[in-house]
Amino acid sequence: MLTAVKSAGKRIFSAFGLEIRRAPPRGTALPIEAARASMRGALRQLSSLGFAPRTVIDVGVAYETAELYQEFPKADILLIEPLVEFEPFLWKTCETYKAQYVLAAAGAGVGTAALNVHADRFGSSLLKEVEGATVDGTPRQVPVVTIDGVCAEKKLGGPYLIKVDVQGAELLVLAGAQQTLEETEAVVLETTLFGTIVDGPQLYDVIVKMKEYGFVVYDIYGFTYRPLDQALLQTDMVFVREQGRFRKSHVFATAEQRREQLARAEETHRKLTVGS
Repeated sequence: MLTAVKSAGKRIFSAFGLEIRRAPPRGTALPIEAARASMRGALRQLSSLGFAPRTVIDVGVAYETAELYQEFPKADILLIEPLVEFEPFLWKTCETYKAQYVLAAAGAGVGTAALNVHADRFGSSLLKEVEGATVDGTPRQVPVVTIDGVCAEKKLGGPYLIKVDVQGAELLVLAGAQQTLEETEAVVLETTLFGTIVDGPQLYDVIVKMKEYGFVVYDIYGFTYRPLDQALLQTDMVFVREQGRFRKSHVFATAEQRREQLARAEETHRKLTVGS
């Protein structure tokens, strides 16, 4: 009886384009299987609606962000990365795409700053960890630029797509991009649900600040769970202009889509009624 009820429930959810999955055992990370639950899927959603940024800005490049460049291959690409260890990979991207790079950290103003370089390099940040000096890495002085300054210097124009992944310093980067944001349609940010970074913004802080800038959440992907207790630690979010092209309509579906959905639901109901 219980199996039949579960099966019926799955068919009903399926009629509405939803899927029921068994939760994994406690202590294991959730599998990410849907193509939409990835950067490539999120970017393809934007491009499928006709978005073609003139300039793509990648802040915190590391080896590369291939999905970003591949989805918008005709765009000018600006790479901003502070670690010299990644420079060979920046060169490679410039050889493959219409890209140029700046070997510096992006921030709220121009100058220099101490970058805490971690052993894995990926976790390097202008900010420090709440766990203390044992995980902060080694401080290294690096130049700091602003997105506004670099875009003006290199004569890059909008519409822009900005991606920022800088281990807790995302809002510092955007503070130096106020003019650029006025011509930006979408911003991809790494956000965190815990205060792992000293004075770093958490999810709520980022959403509020982006709202002040005129952007709201449009898509979510890339879930990271902390080893401590498998709690959701980080997720990546796509923000779009609140009054922009992607939010011109707040309608759920077209009339035809509504009819098709209702027809599927009625057919499922009929089959379940006959089989009961």
